[in-house]
Amino acid sequence: MKTIMSKKLVPFLLMFFFSLMQIALFAQDNTGTTNNASNSNKTVTTETTTTTTDWYAQPWVWIVGGAVLLIILVALLRGNGSNTKEVSRTTVVKDV
Repeated sequence: MKTIMSKKLVPFLLMFFFSLMQIALFAQDNTGTTNNASNSNKTVTTETTTTTTDWYAQPWVWIVGGAVLLIILVALLRGNGSNTKEVSRTTVVKDV
């Protein structure tokens, strides 16, 4: 069976691929300086604080969920509540 890529070609292609990834990552870096004269003397600092609470972090949700689960389990395990079993039989008589 012929190999598609030789053992010398695979490391070169991997090195080339990771070099391209580095170029893409450096392009996203925002620490460089700008040559724009209008922005060189301005410093803008913005801080935004947003606090969000997830619904599952509230204790009342867990209490209500546990109570509903307990009610469902009791209803399923209890069944119909009677130990008597009803048996119905039907007899069919055909005259020939």
